[in-house]
Amino acid sequence: MTHRIDHALAGFRPITLDALNDKAAMLERLDNKYIVTAPQMAAALTRFSNHFDVLEIDGKRAFTYRTCYFDDSALSSYRDHHQGRRRRAKVRTRDYCDAGLRFLEIKLKDRRSVTVKKRLKLQPDGALDAAGLRFIDAEYRALYGEPFPGRLQPVIRMQYRRITLVARDSRERMTIDSGLVFHSDGQRRQVDPGMFIIETKSERANGLADKILRSLHLHPTKRVSKYCVAMASMGRAPRANRFLPAMRRLGLAPFSDGAMRGTPERQP
Repeated sequence: MTHRIDHALAGFRPITLDALNDKAAMLERLDNKYIVTAPQMAAALTRFSNHFDVLEIDGKRAFTYRTCYFDDSALSSYRDHHQGRRRRAKVRTRDYCDAGLRFLEIKLKDRRSVTVKKRLKLQPDGALDAAGLRFIDAEYRALYGEPFPGRLQPVIRMQYRRITLVARDSRERMTIDSGLVFHSDGQRRQVDPGMFIIETKSERANGLADKILRSLHLHPTKRVSKYCVAMASMGRAPRANRFLPAMRRLGLAPFSDGAMRGTPERQP
């Protein structure tokens, strides 16, 4: 992170993880995503500091996340997102590295287009096993009334740094990701380090953070799924045209227009 970002972040009041989860876990929410430059991010943080607190753990305010995404052999999750289908799911394991935690997570969309995230705590070295597959199937059935389709396998991994802000006076939060690095099939790609992805999470997708960003002439970017952008930029996707605007803003380009390469990764 740049010096300006670190300086702006120092002006926030801290909030603990327990307090954040009690106040704004936001496992069901409407999201907006923004791609911004470092100067834009610093300006936004200055405005946010009057209304939001920052997650702080052991003196840290930016945390390392490592994620492995799963899909089936037909890449159904990717295709569903590319086609904008309402009924869609993303499955991943996520390591909250600084906290030493690992979760299996499934993200779904309900009839209102609300994001519903469910998660199962794993052991630090835990993998997607039979118990995890039962969890995924149960959550999928609970929302969609049918079994989870497809046979999951790991397809791509990524790492990034995340800042989390929570509103002082409402049930609203946002995440700020930077330093994204993708890994797949022995290859590595990195997002432009001067770019940040802001994701606002609120009950109506029009929270205080969105109003502040609009006042700075910053507007949501469509189709900024980190999973889909990573797959497209690594040449793992059958089609990528709907994610090209976000990829260009992040300093990425598709591995090969419309071409796929490689096979799903083997799970370690």
